[in-house]
Amino acid sequence: MDILQIALLGVAGTLLAIQFKGEKTEYGIYICAGISLLIFFAVLDRIAAVVARLDEITAYIDLAPAYIEMLLKMLGITFVAEFSSALCRDAGYQTIAQQIEVFAKLAVLMLGLPVVFSLLELIGEFLS
Repeated sequence: MDILQIALLGVAGTLLAIQFKGEKTEYGIYICAGISLLIFFAVLDRIAAVVARLDEITAYIDLAPAYIEMLLKMLGITFVAEFSSALCRDAGYQTIAQQIEVFAKLAVLMLGLPVVFSLLELIGEFLS
């Protein structure tokens, strides 16, 4: 799907959900969740292209595969957290959405700490 199709899908889903906002709010939430899932799976399709490009980049430069894997994990965490927190926020549960975002930030931080430590070791080697 290209951006025009995704945008039209999003707008159509939003307009349809607005129709149910007055009486049956749960239907609007279900519609938003369904449209969001469709868009999320379209994003997953695009991630395959990103992974292919990252493999090309690693062929040109000497980069440890662990760093690419870490980058992809961080990307996955941010996508899933953004998706789920937006759904919670749309359903009216802002507190849960914020907790998901906090957990995702901590998860990304934990994934990045080994890189920080290896950078500090490298700096220490240069200074010694």
